[in-house]
Amino acid sequence: MRQFEVTHVREAKGHLVATLKGIATREEAERLNGVELYVAREKLPDISEDEYYHADLIGLAAVNAAGEPAGRLSPIHNFGAGDIIEVAPPNGATMLLPFTHAVVPRVDLRGGRVVIELPDEIEGEDP
Repeated sequence: MRQFEVTHVREAKGHLVATLKGIATREEAERLNGVELYVAREKLPDISEDEYYHADLIGLAAVNAAGEPAGRLSPIHNFGAGDIIEVAPPNGATMLLPFTHAVVPRVDLRGGRVVIELPDEIEGEDP
């Protein structure tokens, strides 16, 4: 596994620009385009009790407002327009839902679940 050391970070137009030790030229940096970077959990900043990292949510039970099972949270995606949660129900197709306060009003890490608000009808599907 290849490791990088970040030597400098700055904000630029809504994203971060990092300088990596051992990467001296633009061409060397461009060769890293598309490389997925990971940070060891112990290196992440401490968070408060009411905060969480996306990784903390994967595998949690998803329930509706009445507490009825809706599935389990799978990966959280971001395709550029905001976070999307993937909910794998026990039966049926996987649901992709926007990760907003309206759709996910409550995260209960201690209880091992997230509450999700599902639309009553999904356009284009038969009841």
